Amino acid sequence: FGLSKVSDLSWKNTLDLYACTECGRCQEVCPADLTGKPLSPSRLVHDYKVELFRHKDKVIGKKLDEIPHPVREDSGITEDVIWSCTSCRACEEACPVYIEQTNLIFETRKSLVLMESRFPPELQTVFKNLENNFTPWAFPHDTRADWCRDLGVKEMAEHPTAEVLYYVGCAGSFDDRAKKVATAIVNLLKKAHVDFAILGKEEKCNGDPARRAGNEYLAQMLINENVATLNKYKPRKILTGCPHCFNTLKNEYPQFGAQYDVVHHTTFLAELIRDGKLKPKKNVDTGEVTFHDSCYLGRWNDVYDDPREILAAVPELNVVEMKRTKNKGLCCGAGGARMFMEEKIGKRINVERTEEALDTGAKTIAAACPFCSTMLTDGVKSKEKQDSVKIKDVAEILDAST
Repeated sequence: FGLSKVSDLSWKNTLDLYACTECGRCQEVCPADLTGKPLSPSRLVHDYKVELFRHKDKVIGKKLDEIPHPVREDSGITEDVIWSCTSCRACEEACPVYIEQTNLIFETRKSLVLMESRFPPELQTVFKNLENNFTPWAFPHDTRADWCRDLGVKEMAEHPTAEVLYYVGCAGSFDDRAKKVATAIVNLLKKAHVDFAILGKEEKCNGDPARRAGNEYLAQMLINENVATLNKYKPRKILTGCPHCFNTLKNEYPQFGAQYDVVHHTTFLAELIRDGKLKPKKNVDTGEVTFHDSCYLGRWNDVYDDPREILAAVPELNVVEMKRTKNKGLCCGAGGARMFMEEKIGKRINVERTEEALDTGAKTIAAACPFCSTMLTDGVKSKEKQDSVKIKDVAEILDAST
């Protein structure tokens, strides 16, 4: 499974190695490299090319058993290199010849996890929780719908004809901060008279953390179980509160037999405003607001305008942009399963991004992803600005203004 030796390179991987112009644009935008991690996308591609040339005779002679694993201290491709990636895709966005560096890293991680059992120790707990509780955290599965017990939210089992299935996600179900965002989304759906329901205990982790961490076997187990549930109800539209859920359900579930209309909550809420079903009336935030683009919403799915449209609709709310924004935005540091790993090398990526947000002078940092919110909150605390700067989801800002 995965990329265990250079002979496992796909034709596209191999083409990427030859195509690199060594311009260094990918390295200039990589959050890992910018904060002192050993990962440089251009160096990674170069090291893989050197590894391919080093073992060319064995590849051509089909002596595949003699080819060592590419992740070795003497190859330059170390475990710290492979696990530093946040899967933000800034490197791919900057690459003039369309090299897919993240795919190279994902396939290598898959090999390390499934074939070698080599991965950061903290992921062991995450894998165990995903397998036993269907969430990265150690919360019991039967409490997945407890967050909305007093909100009068229906489940698909009792309301299978709902127009919209709200796929809450693990963070919205279990994380105390993300529960408030999920509650804001529910409030807005009710204000707009949207006919919706959730899966409740039938919902499981979408599989993104396991897949990005290289545990493809576990990811597909979760995906197939969710697919069976979705195909049972066949929802007309799926609404997500997390870009990682959005990306996986929209772009990866069709490969497993579940192709549905999937929208992120910022897109859905922007449509409700355009249709006049939600009417922002007041601004409850003082000072200026800056918006942080989630990588999985932005670079992965090209959604940049909808969250800004929502903020622009709030009266007297002044939005200021950071230095790096939209497709050039800087990652929060949580993608690629990094949310569940310790950051021990170099400067913390979330601190780098938080400093950029603070430089705008904004008193509110708006986000549209539970992982981003967590990382930015930690970043603000590290700068001792938690009393003067707030982190809010776009949905919370809109809920307070309607």
